[in-house]
Amino acid sequence: MAAIARSGAQAILLLGVVAIGARLATAPTAAPTLATRAAAASPTPRPARPVPIAVDPAKLASAAPAPTPLPAAPAPAPAQPRTAPAGTVIRRVLDTHGAIRFGDWFWDEAGVPAGPILITVDTKASVLSIFRGGYEIGTTAVIYGDDGMPTPLGVFPITQKDAHHVSNLYHAPMPYMLRLTNDGVSIHGSPIAADYATHGCIGVPVAFAKKLFGATKLGDWVIVTRGETLDLGGQVKAI
Repeated sequence: MAAIARSGAQAILLLGVVAIGARLATAPTAAPTLATRAAAASPTPRPARPVPIAVDPAKLASAAPAPTPLPAAPAPAPAQPRTAPAGTVIRRVLDTHGAIRFGDWFWDEAGVPAGPILITVDTKASVLSIFRGGYEIGTTAVIYGDDGMPTPLGVFPITQKDAHHVSNLYHAPMPYMLRLTNDGVSIHGSPIAADYATHGCIGVPVAFAKKLFGATKLGDWVIVTRGETLDLGGQVKAI
């Protein structure tokens, strides 16, 4: 989707997903940990959810005898959590020497063994990471949907790849497109700047998008969160 100008902080409700979208803060004598690489304003607090008002049983009418209770329905089976690839432990993060500037990207897969691919996006930090077998092999600053058309949070498989895709809604090029949702939300190459936004897609530098396209396959997982972090050695989980 075409990039558009964006202003103001992004306020998007977290959907209970835990992922990596954070960045490396490196000190000369400290082991690298995942911390914010790209700054973003804190989201506007949402109003508290109202608490249901309890009813006093003494005030309820009880003239008629209580009806015979129906047999209890069997309890539904517990929902199975939708998880990232089993055993995805963060084993390495790339040294970006601090915050990633918009338009910059990093890629290093030298010596990284074969393994499952996992992409994480943190809209608060405006950062995307790609891991192979738990080793970060690429990262970049991203743009995403504005308040009117926000990027959805959640866990998404890549369902389509198209290196030369053009949006049928906006007639805009979406090079190296990785589709995440049926309504068109994708990761794709785009002009990148701090005041740009999209119509819901995740925009990355075109050269990085080409790398991402080559490293992924259909069915690889993408986890989109807002402000969730994980340290080295932690296991990625998503509900």
